[in-house]
Amino acid sequence: MQIVFAPEYSEGESFTLSKEESSHIVRVLRMREGEEVLLTDGRGQMFCCEIVDANPNRCSLNIKSAYPNSDERNFYIHLAVAPTKNIARIEWLLEKVTEMGVDEITPLLCEHSERKTLNSERLDKILVSAMKQSLKSYKPKLNPLTKLKDFLPKAKEQIKLLAYCGQEEKYLIKDICAPKSSYLVLIGPEGDFSQKEIELAKDNGFRFLTLGPQRLRTETAGLFAVANLHFINQ
Repeated sequence: MQIVFAPEYSEGESFTLSKEESSHIVRVLRMREGEEVLLTDGRGQMFCCEIVDANPNRCSLNIKSAYPNSDERNFYIHLAVAPTKNIARIEWLLEKVTEMGVDEITPLLCEHSERKTLNSERLDKILVSAMKQSLKSYKPKLNPLTKLKDFLPKAKEQIKLLAYCGQEEKYLIKDICAPKSSYLVLIGPEGDFSQKEIELAKDNGFRFLTLGPQRLRTETAGLFAVANLHFINQ
């Protein structure tokens, strides 16, 4: 079944989609009155709906019933990652972790960062598309690009991890992450974190993470970490 995103939906038996979603449903998918779609607000609600007016500018729906929420979790994943110079790689990462299931994403600006600007609107559209493709009812919260030195002291998750290639004592996710917790994983830029940033992370209660003997690219490391957190919570 097709899914539409309506972040402005709150309650009621009928709803009119945005012009963008209306055009996609009517012009692209060629759906008509009487057909059913799923509607999600991106905050955990999902409903089965019937199209009652297939208008490409303002498609109207009747809310028929609540749809079972299949992606509710008893753990929380916050991925903070320094965007790659090649923006396509970070876009791929955000798409895949959204499909897998992640709650919050913070792009980081580090001392060794090669990319210092982001198109947040484009990234948010990628999150919406991935949420819809994987039939999820939660869209990850996307934070603005944030300086690492400002981000570290504000981290409140129960388990705070930083993936690092240096000589600090490091741990595997399975050895230090208890299930049903809130996790924050930091993935650095292609030049890795600076020594000053490592010391600051240590001062703010972060533990250092190894993702194995191989050296992984930024987007691979991020996906690998998120997959491992899902695995320990199965």
